Amino acid sequence: MRKTGLTGRIVLGLVAGLPVGLYLGADAAILGEIGKVVIQAIKLAAAPLLMFTIIGAVLTTSVGAKDGARMSFFCAVNAVIALAIGLLLSNLLKPGLHLAAAAGYGANGEAALAAAVGNKIGLASFLGNFVPPSLVQPFADNAIFPLVVMSLALGLALRKLKDQGESVESIGKGVAVLRRAMEILLSWIIQAAPLAVFGVVASSIGKYGLSPLKGLAAYVCVGLLGLILHPLIVYQGWLVAYVRLPLGRFWREAREPVIYAAGANSSLATLPLTLKALDNLGVSKTASTLGACVGTNLNNDGIILYEAMAVLFVAQAHGLHLSFAQQLSAAFSCLIAAMGIAGVPEAGFISLSLVLGTVGLPVELLPLLLTVDWILARARSVVNVLGDMMISILIDRAAGRRFTERAAVSGNS
Repeated sequence: MRKTGLTGRIVLGLVAGLPVGLYLGADAAILGEIGKVVIQAIKLAAAPLLMFTIIGAVLTTSVGAKDGARMSFFCAVNAVIALAIGLLLSNLLKPGLHLAAAAGYGANGEAALAAAVGNKIGLASFLGNFVPPSLVQPFADNAIFPLVVMSLALGLALRKLKDQGESVESIGKGVAVLRRAMEILLSWIIQAAPLAVFGVVASSIGKYGLSPLKGLAAYVCVGLLGLILHPLIVYQGWLVAYVRLPLGRFWREAREPVIYAAGANSSLATLPLTLKALDNLGVSKTASTLGACVGTNLNNDGIILYEAMAVLFVAQAHGLHLSFAQQLSAAFSCLIAAMGIAGVPEAGFISLSLVLGTVGLPVELLPLLLTVDWILARARSVVNVLGDMMISILIDRAAGRRFTERAAVSGNS
C-alpha cells in the first residue's frame, strides 16, 4: 500500500479527532496537551534555525551593489503590500471573532492579556528589545528582534574577517551544517503534527462542540482570499504597468511551477521548475539566480501576508484590539520572522510561533490552527514561487531588459 504523506496523515488526524472528541466530551481535554508539546518543540528549534540562516546568508552571499539594491527595493515593496493586504482583510472581515467563543478568556483574563501585549509591543519596549540583555535571552524568550540583531552582528563580524583575508571557511561550513541539522530536527518535529492535530481536535470538540469549526473556516477563507488577491493585484499590476509583459504569456510559463508548488508544498523544491519558467520567459541567468535563488530569503510574500492575517486573527479570538501602532510592530515582526525560513516544512506556521511570542500573544490557539494549516501552506508556497519569478523579472526590467516575443523564443543570450 502506498505510504500516506504528511498532509494525508494530518487530514486523518483531523477526521479521527472529531468522533473521539464528541464521545469523550470534557474528558478529551488531556489530549490537547499533545499539541502544546509539539508547538513548544517547534519554538525550541525555530530560533536557532533563524540565527544560523542569517549568519550563513551574511557570510556567504555576494551580490553586486546595483542588483542588490534593485532586489531589496522590489522585495520591500511587495512585502509591505502583502502585510497591508493581510492586516486589511483581518481588520475588515474580523475572522477571529468567529473563534472568540472558544478562546476561553474571561474579562479579567482579557484585561491582563491586553496589558501584557501592550507591554510587549509598545514603542519603548519595541526599541529596547533590539539589544538583548544576554546572549541566551533571545533563545529563552523566542524573541525575534534581539535574535536577528545578534545574528546580523555576528555575521557581519565574520564577513569583515573574511574580507580581511582571515580563513573563516570552517566556520561557514559549521554554520551550514548546524542550519541543516535544525532543518532536519524541525522536519522530525513536524512529523508529529498529525498526532497533535488529533489531540487538539478531540480536545476542542470535547470542550466546545463543533463551534470552533466555524472559526477555522473563516480563518482559512480569509487567508486564501489574501493569498489569491496578492498575485492577482500586485504581481499582475507589475507585469502590466511596469514590465509590459502579456499576462497570458506569464501565466502559461508559471502554470507548471505553480501546480508543482501546490502539490509539493515547498518553494525550494519547486526551484528547478521556477528557473526553467524564467528561462522560457527570456529572463537573464543573472536575474533569475539573484531573484529566485539568492533573494528567496527576502522574498516570502506568502508567509508575510499569512502571518499578518493570522496575528490579528489570534488577537481577535482572544477579544483583544490592537492599535494601529501595535499592528505595525506586529507587522514588522512578521517581516523579520519570514527571513530565511522558506524551504522548511510548514515554514509560515513555524515563524508564526516566533511572531506570537515576540508580540506577547498566547500560542494556545496554534495547535488548533495547525489542523487546517496544510491548506494555507500550499497557497503560501504558490505565492512564494510567483514572488520569486516576479522579483527576477523586475530585476531584469530595471536593468533595461525588455520582454519581447523574440526573447521568449530565443531564450537567454
